[in-house]
Amino acid sequence: MSSIPTQRAAPPAVPRVRDSFLTRLGRRESTLAWLFLLPGLLILIVFMAYPFGYGIYISLTDALVGFSGTKVIWFENYQRLLDDLIFRKTVRNTFIYGFGTVPFKLVLGLLLALVLNQQFRFSRVFRAFLLLPWIVPTAISSLAFLMLYNGVLSPISWVLVNWGISDGKINFLGDPVNAIISLCVANIWRGVPFFGVSILAGLQAVPDELNEAAALDGANVWQRFWAVTWPVIRNITLISTLFSIIWTFADFQLIYVLTKGGPANSTHVFGTYSYQTLGYTDLGTAAAISLYMFPILAVLAIILLRFVRRDD
Repeated sequence: MSSIPTQRAAPPAVPRVRDSFLTRLGRRESTLAWLFLLPGLLILIVFMAYPFGYGIYISLTDALVGFSGTKVIWFENYQRLLDDLIFRKTVRNTFIYGFGTVPFKLVLGLLLALVLNQQFRFSRVFRAFLLLPWIVPTAISSLAFLMLYNGVLSPISWVLVNWGISDGKINFLGDPVNAIISLCVANIWRGVPFFGVSILAGLQAVPDELNEAAALDGANVWQRFWAVTWPVIRNITLISTLFSIIWTFADFQLIYVLTKGGPANSTHVFGTYSYQTLGYTDLGTAAAISLYMFPILAVLAIILLRFVRRDD
């Protein structure tokens, strides 16, 4: 008796579920990327782009602190500053303060990083101490230098007098030349750790095998540095230099605590002179003083970034 084959029943149809909006959105990488960037863009617009744009607008007006009525006067604030003797001193002092400190910070930070990159006893402890001048708040370190530069109780003057180097106490902050030099020394002390830590991080990426191979080929220390080490740390050194120039040009706390722009307005930089002008309720001129930094820093940034891109 032959069996009759039974026909297998077809499986039930599975209803097709439509993808949700978020699922479809997740598949579009470009849209998803913009969504991730949106919070950062909003922060940049609210806290950077808007204040910068509003500052440009204020610099083109005769705005005064406490007065609501303002009138657009276009570039009169900028033109008036060009004839201001104090502003001319401010520009000169800013360049002296910036370009007189950044090279020293770069060289000293590089030397310090090269030393701390070596393995020796307590090397990690010394690396931790390297950060102290950078970690300490600027106002506190400025007060420490204020005591060091004190006209009566300065320990620096006491040492120089007792060693026979100086005939009398040095007026660190009361003399225009001594004051700007004292500010530069304080800024160098505070800025060296930034270069040291940044360059030290770059030195950690230099392969030891390359240095050993160059040494076997007969290269001396100087040749190994330029042929092996410098190409690796070049970009990070340039970027660190750019950041240091920007921070130095925009410095305020150190100078305000030590000299407040004195004596006789001889140590003003853009930040302190802008703040002093703001104290005279001249908001438009104060904004114009601050914005005079922008084209200077923009040119320096373009020059340094071109050197960075040259290797890329």
